Amino acid sequence: QVQLVESGGGLVQAGGSLRLSCAASGRTSSIDGINAVGWYRQTPVNQRELVAFVTSGDSPNYADSVKGRFTISRDNARNTVYLQMNSLKPEDTAVYYCYAASRGMDYWGKGTLVIVSA
Repeated sequence: QVQLVESGGGLVQAGGSLRLSCAASGRTSSIDGINAVGWYRQTPVNQRELVAFVTSGDSPNYADSVKGRFTISRDNARNTVYLQMNSLKPEDTAVYYCYAASRGMDYWGKGTLVIVSA
């Protein structure tokens, strides 16, 4: 089992930056077995959509809408995944969810709200 807890959301003006964090905890074997992590987002009118995703040994993938502005990274020593978000736009407003895959199981955090004001 893996528990994911997001943090770092908040209110920011357009053009600003935020860094989201996702801390993973749980059974050591499950943590060590994480082979993919990602960030998704959802608004009240849209389905959950992929923002950034990376599997072990591969380059990250990003939604076209965030390429060049967002960066996903992983600190294995801290069991933490980050999403650096720069040049934020009002359309980036959403609840952001952390995702991890480990040993055939999918795990989700409860989300953190990001609001970008115009």
